[in-house]
Amino acid sequence: MNFRIFSVFLSFLLLVAIEAREKRQSAERNEIEAQAVLLKAACHNKPLDLVFIIDSSRSVRPHDFQKVKEFLITILKFLDISPEATRVGLLQYGSTVKNEFSLKTFKRKSDIERAVKRMMHLATGTMTGLALQYAMNIAFSEAEGARPSDQYVPRIAMIVTDGRPQDPVAEIAAKARNSGILIFAIGVGRVDMTTLISIGSEPHDEHVFLVANFSQIETLTSVFQNKLCAPHLCATTSHGCDHFCINTPGSYLCRCKQGYILNPDEKTCKTQDLCATEKHGCEQICVNTPGSFLCQCYEAYELNRDGKTCKRPDYCALSRHGCQHECVNTDDSYYCKCRNGFSLNADKKTCKKIDHCASGSHGCEHECMNTDSSFVCKCREGYVLNRNRKTCRKVDHCAENNHGCDHICVNTDDSYVCQCYEGFLINEDLKTCSAVDHCVLNEHGCEHLCVNAEGSFTCQCFEGYVLRDDKKTCRSKDLCKSVDHGCEHTCVNNEESYICKCFEGYHLGEDGKSCKRCGEGPVDLVFIIDGSKSLGEDNFELVKQFVIGILDSLEISQKAARVGLIQYSTHVRTEFTMAQYSTAKDMKKAVSQIKYMGRGSMTGLALKLMYEKSFSEAQGSRPRSMGVPRVAIVFTDGRAQDEVSDWASRARDGGVTIYAVGVGKAIDEELQEIASAPQEKHVIHADDFSSMGYITEKLKSSICEGWNNWKRTTDMSNLDTSSEFKAEREITVSCSMSAIKFTTQAEDKSAEEQCKCKNIMEFQSSASEEVKRLTHQLEEITRRMELLENRVGQR
Repeated sequence: MNFRIFSVFLSFLLLVAIEAREKRQSAERNEIEAQAVLLKAACHNKPLDLVFIIDSSRSVRPHDFQKVKEFLITILKFLDISPEATRVGLLQYGSTVKNEFSLKTFKRKSDIERAVKRMMHLATGTMTGLALQYAMNIAFSEAEGARPSDQYVPRIAMIVTDGRPQDPVAEIAAKARNSGILIFAIGVGRVDMTTLISIGSEPHDEHVFLVANFSQIETLTSVFQNKLCAPHLCATTSHGCDHFCINTPGSYLCRCKQGYILNPDEKTCKTQDLCATEKHGCEQICVNTPGSFLCQCYEAYELNRDGKTCKRPDYCALSRHGCQHECVNTDDSYYCKCRNGFSLNADKKTCKKIDHCASGSHGCEHECMNTDSSFVCKCREGYVLNRNRKTCRKVDHCAENNHGCDHICVNTDDSYVCQCYEGFLINEDLKTCSAVDHCVLNEHGCEHLCVNAEGSFTCQCFEGYVLRDDKKTCRSKDLCKSVDHGCEHTCVNNEESYICKCFEGYHLGEDGKSCKRCGEGPVDLVFIIDGSKSLGEDNFELVKQFVIGILDSLEISQKAARVGLIQYSTHVRTEFTMAQYSTAKDMKKAVSQIKYMGRGSMTGLALKLMYEKSFSEAQGSRPRSMGVPRVAIVFTDGRAQDEVSDWASRARDGGVTIYAVGVGKAIDEELQEIASAPQEKHVIHADDFSSMGYITEKLKSSICEGWNNWKRTTDMSNLDTSSEFKAEREITVSCSMSAIKFTTQAEDKSAEEQCKCKNIMEFQSSASEEVKRLTHQLEEITRRMELLENRVGQR
């Protein structure tokens, strides 16, 4: 019984609580609806010129962009849209500004809502300053639907952004605010608060807002409903502002035009004293003008063309001075002056030449000659001037002339003769001397050369040889034969050292000793080159030369290397396919004629085209069944504006070897996403375009190495197909001296013939050295015989 009473009591309490909650919720709904009706009534017939400025950069994700559009439509709900009340315009910006519609475009709210819903995401940069400049100069102009400033219709800009601007904003935002535009700045996410404050109007707590994400932007709806529909006192009160009146929530502010500052009464304006506040640079007088200043000069001075410095009047130019030589200005007149070597006559205008020699104090021993400003002394024939430049001495022909005597010069009365030291004889030229030829007079025993020395002779060897300990015979100075040089193919002596060289058709490895084969084998190659604006036309020409440098290392033909080329910027363009050209000449000509695109950097789009089209048989690529290597070289100088990893991964999985070449600001992580593994062989990064030669050589080596790997694999698979070769076949083995041909019965003898070729080369090298040595000996013997015959004839 008690339990039943308790249950009834609990049920009664529950019903009372439910009834109380429903009354409270009903009261809250009535209060909200009353506030909405009140605000909607406040916005009714409210004159506003409102322009939304929306950040449409790539950092704003598509679903977040949709949230912004929903926020705009919510704001529109409580506005009274009509030509007489509220007019609305909409801008969105990325790297550029797009005017979706202006203040004069639509007259009905439904048309504006449809236009907002149709707005497409730009997904580019963040040029916030450019958007504010467009709004001030164009969007709020009377031509685009803004009402004249004397009607005091509030001009309001509401900007929504989620990132740092890529251009300056503070100065242009200040100009916009000073022109009478009230700016609300809404930041979403990690926006720099300092940047937002530099954009928004004062007071900042009324005009600058920051929310954590785009989902929270709806929480600002009621805030802006209050602010936009509040009374605008500039239009309804006698504000007394001298220049501009700017509405604030519940009040207003006065602002001045550029070049003026607000007086302490905060209403009237006065000209800003720029002469006192800025470095004007005026040499004498600075005079303020509205919004600027100008320079002036003191009395009797003139302003120079630079508009800052001053000069005195040019009296010489203003009057007919009559000076024969020069006119010199003074502070208030001028005087005449003569050039060096002249003096002023009594008329103070004409000049006469000064006769310095006539003064009699020149001190010249022989002759005195006047110059423009002084005099010089001169000696008679057969004499020369001493160091004091006045007295004279007899000419020392041996000292004064380039006599050319080999040993001794002896003066005569009017000339000189040459003589030789003891043990030497004068030659036929009567200038040079020859020592006694000990090499001719003695049996010297020198194997190569005998060289006369003072009182005797010494033996010397030909170039490439050194003297033995007996000081007479010579041995070859061949380092290649005397050291373990390690050269895989050929060692070549080089002065005091040696270098390694490879047979024709091979190239030297990075260690400087091993040789790698660079065959003329097949490869399907596609260049993907950056044509973005950041590259520049001059560097684009270097990139084309880089492509031509790679082409020079390949044999271009339908059987060997087939090459295609793609240029990418904002769009992607196939410059030529692998099927278009079959000669290096035609292909290089096509490369040289490529036009620079000069816009964005859509690297991922270019990789997509390469993967889907460039390696298709329709564009000249050979079937996969042939096993021909497929290579792509991607060149870039900066970060891509789209995703690259997906299409690069697809291409690599499809059998394409990708080399990623980056110059300058190219991002290493992005290059690694593009390139094949191992990345140390397929990623090449240089600091600037001066390293293009290094990049070209490294790529040549890498492509050659990749072809050799393919060739070795192909050769192993073809070991059992020797029947394809003819029984009698001519094999050409390339050697450094010439091409030597051998006829063999089977392909497997080629290694033996190459070895023979190497032995023949070594034999020819040794034989050439021996012939050279014997020729030098014969020439030396012939020279000595001629000298002996001349001596015998003289005796």
